[in-house]
Amino acid sequence: MKRDFLKLADLSSAEARQVLDLAVRLKREPHTPLLAGRSVAIIMEKASTRTRVSFDVGCAQLGAHPVVINAQGSQLGRGEPIRDTARVLSRYCDAIVYRTSSTSKLVDMAAGSVPVVNALSDDGHPVQVLCDVFTVEEQLRAPIAGMRVAFVGDCGCNMARSWVEAAALFDFQLVLAGPPDHSPPQAELDRAGSRVSRVHEPATALAGCDVVNTDVWTSMGQEAEADERTEAFSGWTVDETMLRAAKPGAIVLHCLPAHRGEEIDDATLEGPRSRVWDQAENRLHVQKALLVFLVNGGKVPKPAP
Repeated sequence: MKRDFLKLADLSSAEARQVLDLAVRLKREPHTPLLAGRSVAIIMEKASTRTRVSFDVGCAQLGAHPVVINAQGSQLGRGEPIRDTARVLSRYCDAIVYRTSSTSKLVDMAAGSVPVVNALSDDGHPVQVLCDVFTVEEQLRAPIAGMRVAFVGDCGCNMARSWVEAAALFDFQLVLAGPPDHSPPQAELDRAGSRVSRVHEPATALAGCDVVNTDVWTSMGQEAEADERTEAFSGWTVDETMLRAAKPGAIVLHCLPAHRGEEIDDATLEGPRSRVWDQAENRLHVQKALLVFLVNGGKVPKPAP
């Protein structure tokens, strides 16, 4: 049965755990040809470094052939309907990885007959947050369930919105720490229920937190708002002063690229709490596991005897 991954809720808790368990195995044994002979279309409508390279290299390590497509160099850039492209690519490839803007475009791409992976949209970044959960558990050596996780800054951005989904899926407490007029849609908060709280005061935002996340204040497509956003998020830079309220062993995550000196200072990004580089590496391992799960119809192959 065709399975898509457009949002974290497309996985059950048990399925998400299967993917993360497989990622542990694939990190230990990277060249495991579980998708030998397969092909994966990787469509990038937005600029990308980690997403593009991790999916490209990951496909190769799994024995699959990655087909990287830039919208400007394909018929998508000339106005071909996304549904038409999806149906054609489904005749050539075994999965489609799609980095785009709106959820409606993802839905149109999912009109094809092969799995579609949301590699970033304006409404969420589920592959990144799935990888981040893996990193938290790997680095803190404990399940994320029951932990206290903070997202600092623009709590209405796609990363924060996927963290809201993750709180419900993995059963942890999420603190959205930022100005009150930058929050996820209320319907998304309602679905997460009591697992999500909001704090609008930087001095107390990270109290008791095990994990601290942040992201850029001005995302792709918001460049014209840069000055306004910088003013709005003044005081919300993740630095040592803010981190004093977190647990002594708390770790810091950032999905990159970072605007050093804005949402996070250089000393924190390069400091002992930072797990940013492990986080970036884990994109490779978790996305490989996700592709294997989806291409195999929601099943994880057992290890060879």
